[in-house]
Amino acid sequence: MDLEVSPALTIPASELGWRFSRSSGPGGQHVNTSDSRVELSWNIVASAALSEEQRLRLATRLGRRLVAGVITVTASERRSQLRNREIALAKLAGLVTEGLAPETASRRPTKPTRGSKQRRLAAKGQRAATKLQRKRPSAE
Repeated sequence: MDLEVSPALTIPASELGWRFSRSSGPGGQHVNTSDSRVELSWNIVASAALSEEQRLRLATRLGRRLVAGVITVTASERRSQLRNREIALAKLAGLVTEGLAPETASRRPTKPTRGSKQRRLAAKGQRAATKLQRKRPSAE
């Protein structure tokens, strides 16, 4: 089953590598007999589904998660291997979508306005006056 990341990008099932192993966690005695933990791998470097620009962007953004150009996600949240497969596919799609997202415009720093400075100082003065009224009268 192909993984549709976006309308423009679909990862063919032939490029996805699956591994199954025994999972820790819930399941009782059943957990000792079934391979419900799922590892899903995808080789970004050798993928035919990506353009060179997409490959470069993913390699730079997911660099820490890549091992020899391969990204791997694991899922062992559920008792069922099928559910864990679905979760792993969703995780991989989320990572790829996040990695291919266009750069967001950086924030342009601004200075506080004169009015906001005045309001801040007025509030500070009001607070100081309130605290001054709480003092005990001095014995003069």
